[in-house]
Amino acid sequence: MGFVPLILLAIFVVPSSISGTAIALPAIARDTNADLTLLHWVVNAFNLTFACLTLVWGALSDQLGRKRCFLAGVVIYGVGSFISGMSPNIIVLDIGRALAGAGAAAVFSCGIALLSSNFEGNKRVKVFALFGTVAGLGVSLGPTLSGLLLDTLGWRVIFYTHLTLLSVILIWSKSIPRDEISAEGRLKFDYLGALFFAGALFSLILAIVQSSQWGWQDPGTAALVLLSAGLFVVFWQQEKRHPAPMLDLSLLTSRAFIGYSLITVAGSFGFVTLLTYFPTYVTSVLQMSATAAGLTMLLLTAPLLVFPNVAGRLLAGGVPASIVVMSSLGCLLVGVLSLAWISEPNLQFVYLVVPLLLIGAGFGLTAGMVDALALQVVPERKSGMAAGLLNTFRLGSEAIAVSLYGSVLATLLHDQLNAELSVLTGDAATLRGWVNDIAAGKLNTTIPISDAMSVERILQVTIHGYDGAFHGVLWLLVSVLLILAVVIGLLIRDAQGRSAAG
Repeated sequence: MGFVPLILLAIFVVPSSISGTAIALPAIARDTNADLTLLHWVVNAFNLTFACLTLVWGALSDQLGRKRCFLAGVVIYGVGSFISGMSPNIIVLDIGRALAGAGAAAVFSCGIALLSSNFEGNKRVKVFALFGTVAGLGVSLGPTLSGLLLDTLGWRVIFYTHLTLLSVILIWSKSIPRDEISAEGRLKFDYLGALFFAGALFSLILAIVQSSQWGWQDPGTAALVLLSAGLFVVFWQQEKRHPAPMLDLSLLTSRAFIGYSLITVAGSFGFVTLLTYFPTYVTSVLQMSATAAGLTMLLLTAPLLVFPNVAGRLLAGGVPASIVVMSSLGCLLVGVLSLAWISEPNLQFVYLVVPLLLIGAGFGLTAGMVDALALQVVPERKSGMAAGLLNTFRLGSEAIAVSLYGSVLATLLHDQLNAELSVLTGDAATLRGWVNDIAAGKLNTTIPISDAMSVERILQVTIHGYDGAFHGVLWLLVSVLLILAVVIGLLIRDAQGRSAAG
């Protein structure tokens, strides 16, 4: 157990970096004079390389050694953090964040594989319950810790803090146990498959990220989607004929593994989207102060400090995994459904308590536990590859879900406000700019006051328009969660049925 705190420290840094960096964007924009597109890439560059390389690192660790790849990821992450902290301009900062994301992919996938391969039975359940709790701490405390550093020492210190924590891991790395390394791994690794897969996923996520700015009918968006589809086809053919494929396609035929992996997709749509966008609704539509909004979001994130451990205790006590999983999905579904049912302008804080706690509990019940469940149904020699694929499900779906949420919200908002605001301008580009500002939470955006519409009326229209679009997205999330719950239930049931029969 001596090495576990080091793995958990690395795991803590990753989600805290993701959730905490966004709070520094306004200060970064002021210091670097960055335009909005390059500023957003401070977050997007990290997420893209993180999502695209988790499977690559997982497969590489099975052949070259999990400890070696884990520590390589720590070094790359640290170098990226150093570049981010000392960056003289926004372009260098974006490059540093992309490099940090590449290292984080190794830290996450190889760290999980190290935990899985060194523990069995109830010890594995307890370790992954700790993993879920620490990851939850990172998500919950990331914005708070980054905010404190930002207010006292400046935004660069946020990245230097990541570097400091990662350095601690390197100093004490001898306590991490070595694993078996294939002597032929370096020659056999499927580098071409890794290139095809990373390129395909990168193109797909980039298309979704940029669709909110370019539009889905833009030739650039269409070209990226077609490129992604083509590369996925080439990747599939490459894996079928390579003697040591980066992705063993048999993993995709395991109903249990796919079922457990899809739980992370449900978390992306039911929890991560709201973690990203609900603060805008709270401050804009519900007219809460920043402090009140922060306290409100604690209802969503605080359960992550408790429920991973609850899930671990339930499993250790003999409760079937399927019951815990379906309870998790039920909490997510009921939480989002109740939020869609009750939320409205000027809603009192007390009515948000139950829906947000349910959503947080649903996500927390499978945080960490899903990794243990998914990896226990695959051979130990494939645990690195399986961890990489699981995190590709997790991170890829997060990027897709968040981007789709923003794109659908902007589309619905345009439908809600087009008729009302078109009386103020006949220029489509101007109207679209207003709608985009409102979608970003700028309800006080510069809309000219005229005899046709007073400032009070404009505010009322934008609030109710945003509320209507928000509800439309929530009902879409409910539909996605319902479908996923049915599919996951069938996959897990079939897998358990065959296990019992065997």
